[in-house]
Amino acid sequence: MKHFSIRPMTNTKLSIALILFGTFLGVRAEVVNVDPSELSRLAASGVPVIDIRTAPEWKETGVLAGSKLMTFFDEKGQVDAPGWVAKLKPIAGPGQPVILICRSGNRSSLAAQFLSNQVGYKTVYNASGGIHAWTKGGHPVVAPSNAVSQ
Repeated sequence: MKHFSIRPMTNTKLSIALILFGTFLGVRAEVVNVDPSELSRLAASGVPVIDIRTAPEWKETGVLAGSKLMTFFDEKGQVDAPGWVAKLKPIAGPGQPVILICRSGNRSSLAAQFLSNQVGYKTVYNASGGIHAWTKGGHPVVAPSNAVSQ
């Protein structure tokens, strides 16, 4: 049996790789897109929120209180998928629900599909519209120093 892994690559290459890999295995992502109201409800119920943006983005807009700050794609579009998953698993393992958020919902959607298709996460929520939709809806943010950086 061949083993597949993701090496650091660009955002575009990663998205293509995820789609091809999922197609190859016949796997469909079980990713649930949620709006800010549902995100708020899920977070309040204890589902961890993982903010996958970069440090400059966290500083620019603020973050959800209690969110875990774990960059998925760096400023160059590179990703260390095994390292990122290793940091995520103590927070939420594959059998536990997790919420991913980015700026607009695009990067978090790719990361959510990766978790579902390749890592075997059963329940992955993608914050549709990202932090922009969250703040546009009047939901509060805090300074990144008040969140948990991983």
